[in-house]
Amino acid sequence: MRIPDRLQPLVAEGVIDSVVRQLMSGKEAMVFVVRAGTDTRCAKVYKEADRRSFRQAVDYTENRKTKNSRQARAMAKGTRYGRQSQERAWQSAEVDALHRLAAAGVRVPKPYNFHEGVLVMELVTDAEGNAAPRLNDIELSADIARDFHARLVREVVRMLCAGVIHGDLSEFNILAAADGPVIIDLPQAVDAAGNNHASAMLERDVANLRNFFGRFAPEILATNYGDEIWATYQSGTLTPDSTLTGLFVREEKDIDLAGVVREIGDAEREEAARVLRLQA
Repeated sequence: MRIPDRLQPLVAEGVIDSVVRQLMSGKEAMVFVVRAGTDTRCAKVYKEADRRSFRQAVDYTENRKTKNSRQARAMAKGTRYGRQSQERAWQSAEVDALHRLAAAGVRVPKPYNFHEGVLVMELVTDAEGNAAPRLNDIELSADIARDFHARLVREVVRMLCAGVIHGDLSEFNILAAADGPVIIDLPQAVDAAGNNHASAMLERDVANLRNFFGRFAPEILATNYGDEIWATYQSGTLTPDSTLTGLFVREEKDIDLAGVVREIGDAEREEAARVLRLQA
């Protein structure tokens, strides 16, 4: 096929030799099957910010740092250079996460190269050697659903032990490879230790898995791995091999209504005193 403009620099640099076909077009990128020497790989071409439907919500980008102080100031001010820097940071977040997770033994595509907003990585395939389908495109038996669910819960644990939370995990970004599920699409990956929304995102990721696989194996719907994983992580005892039961019950504490009322009253009095000082 004709080589898309965004892939031309990779051909010129010798990163890829040819483009076989377009594989998919999603909310944040287009993916192409490409050839690099004797290997078949895929190239993820990130869409420009104004053409993406997935917003760079502050919940995801919270605590993402840049070592370049000029970039940090520009990003904070929202200048054109700052927006460009933020866009590059958004794209490189997936590259960083893939390297980090692959090193931790998580089932993700192997990254090969990142050039001019294009990520070249492993093409995940099925048993016939074709591009592996996403989970939402296939029907599962109850046994396979139980097996995949157990594997993916363990992958979530490995990710968290590596300090990463997917943040958007569902049947739409998990591939059914020949040897089991593979997690994809990580530009919104969250820093577990530095993001105030980390626990909610992890619990949502796990709930998405529970609800999807529960369609095929209803007993999965009764599990609660999300709260159990996060509680174990917070206790400092989570390891990739931690024993999980899925039977965790969240501890509910009584709300101190009187204390809340006192804090509100204190805040109101402090604000009234501040106003009086300003008037004086």
